[in-house]
Amino acid sequence: MRRRAFITLLGGAAAWPLAARAQQAERMRRVGVLNYLAGDDPDASPRVAAFAQALQGLGWHDGRNIQIDYRWGGGDLDRSRRYAAELVALAPDVILVSSGSALAALQSVTRTVPIVFVSVSDPVGAGYVASLARPGGNTTGFTLFEYGTSGKWLELLKQIAPAMTRAAVIRDPSITSGTAQFAAIQAVAPSLGVELTPIDARDAGIEQTIAHFTRSSSGLIVTASPSAFRRRELIIGLAAKYQLPAVYSIRLYVANGGLISYGPDEIDQYGRAAGYVDRILKGEKPTNLPVQHPTKLELVINLKTAKTIGIEMPPSLLARADEVIE
Repeated sequence: MRRRAFITLLGGAAAWPLAARAQQAERMRRVGVLNYLAGDDPDASPRVAAFAQALQGLGWHDGRNIQIDYRWGGGDLDRSRRYAAELVALAPDVILVSSGSALAALQSVTRTVPIVFVSVSDPVGAGYVASLARPGGNTTGFTLFEYGTSGKWLELLKQIAPAMTRAAVIRDPSITSGTAQFAAIQAVAPSLGVELTPIDARDAGIEQTIAHFTRSSSGLIVTASPSAFRRRELIIGLAAKYQLPAVYSIRLYVANGGLISYGPDEIDQYGRAAGYVDRILKGEKPTNLPVQHPTKLELVINLKTAKTIGIEMPPSLLARADEVIE
């Protein structure tokens, strides 16, 4: 073989691995998103926008080097199960999911596709992960809150209704987070002089239960649970009907007419979740990514609702609010 031809052949062979690596780097990756909100919910777009924007900041652009497939559960468990199967069938590299019920639907379909969750109350107690530090399996993500936050809900309720001596607590006793949230509220109730009445979020007769509970010096706390969230319109309507000061776990209730909420900034969680998606796309395993608690909590007040039920918000509380809806 002539020397020049040999050098040309050798140079071409050396370039092959580089070309292969470049082609691999440019391969389109696939990300699934299973959201618990409906697609036309006004609160849905800021969440997915925060996720997409954070991914772009990390070099991932939808339609260029990743394809994002969205599905919207809209609080319907059967729909979430169907969409979970659809997303897994698309063979994604990773799936982002919000809410425990949607996560359960996904885990029933796959134990191999990497999953990053947001807005899940008690991933360890529910059996979604082995531990916060070492999740195990294919799942990791961001919890909805720490249980100590639950006691703050009763403190807020006492601030806006100082004469209150009785509070109904809507929670789901069938899930570990429902029991733990109620226990955290119980821990602070004696010092605030408040008697608690638990109400099952799944109760078919919840309207009658709240109607019988209602009287002067009463208030309402709605803890975080899929059951309460699915019935949020009913619960918000009952609080307004009986003029009950009510504290909720997340902003969505207040955006839909609830009085006040204190809980995680869920949009922030979507942005943080993009960081985990990025790391998984680059080769890290969910089992090595610890589950994280929220770092940003928000206080949201609906002044229109306050006026409707005759509550005058303390100026100090308004000054602390992250958002005031008028």
